[in-house]
Parts: sequence; C-alpha cells; structure tokens
Amino acid sequence: MKPLLKVVSLHNHLSSLIKRAKAGDREAQNEIYKRYAPKMLGVCRSYVSDLQYAEDIMVTGFFKVFDQISKFREEGSFEGWMRRIMVRQCIDHLRKKRPEQFVDPSEDALLDGADPGNWSDTLEVELLQRLIDDMPEGYRSVFLLYAVEGYQHKEIAAVLNISESTSKTQLFKARKLLQHKLVEIKDKAYEVRRIR
Repeated sequence: MKPLLKVVSLHNHLSSLIKRAKAGDREAQNEIYKRYAPKMLGVCRSYVSDLQYAEDIMVTGFFKVFDQISKFREEGSFEGWMRRIMVRQCIDHLRKKRPEQFVDPSEDALLDGADPGNWSDTLEVELLQRLIDDMPEGYRSVFLLYAVEGYQHKEIAAVLNISESTSKTQLFKARKLLQHKLVEIKDKAYEVRRIR
C-alpha cells in the first residue's frame, strides 16, 4: 500500500503546485519549470534540430504555459497539456521559418505504394534522432505529430495548415526516407563486418 500513498502524495503536490501557479506564485512556476523543462526541451528538440532554437522555443512555450495555466482544468495530464503547447510553439516556429515546406505535392510524387516498412525498436536514440533531424522539416513535423504525438491526419492538416493528402504524403515520404537511411546504415555495418 505504500506505493499508492506515494502516488497520491505526488498527485496532491502537483495539484497544489498548479493551483499556486494559477494564482501567480513565482516559486510554484519555477518548480514546474525545473520539473518539466528537460522533458519539454526533448519535445522541442525533436521538432527543431538546432538546440539553441529548441531552447528558445521551450522558454517561449513555458511563458504560454503560465499565461494559459488558468485554462488547465486538471481533467487530463498536466504534462500532456504542456506538451501540446510546446508542439504548437515548434510548429509555429517552423511555419514562420519556412512556410513553403508544406506545399501540396503532386499525385505522381507518391512512390508506387511501396510499403514503408517497420524500423527496429532497438535503434539507439541518438542515431534515430540524427536520422529524424536530417529529414526535411515538413516530413519531420508530420512524422513526429503522427508517430510520436498521436495526431490523426485531419488534426495534422489543421495544425500545419495543409491538406490531409499532403499530411499523408509527407508521412509516407518520411517513412520511406527513414527506411532508406536505415537500409544504408545496415548495409554499411554489414560491409564493415565482411571486410574484417
């Protein structure tokens, strides 16, 4: 029974912290920032490859969190609520930086319906992050919103101000690109082992 008491205690502490932050308590806001900044930086870093920009976006995101904290009704996860704000900040940054990255592709730009395949769960996080970082920003944004955040194509289209077909196409292309890069890495590793 002790673990249950610990969870209830942590929930009560977070609930109290949120109430204090809603009242404008700077110490409570600072504690929330310290508790969640590493995770939120990870979210921003997934969308924006430049760490300095990702940090700036995260800080701006926290300003929005504290500005809008009165809207949080404690009906769901506070971390999930913050995460959505951070993702929106990243998308806004990417849209301002390069709006043409989400242009609708032509139908014949689709690859011949090839299966995007599954990529291994055993990849090291750093390698996967590098592969995602190397994607064009439009592909990366759609891929992360779909595969990591769990958005549907209709939601992605609304967030990125693109059509659903563009969202589907960019996800398809992102998966194909990842698959291609993973095959290249696998082939290089095989070649190195064969030479030894």
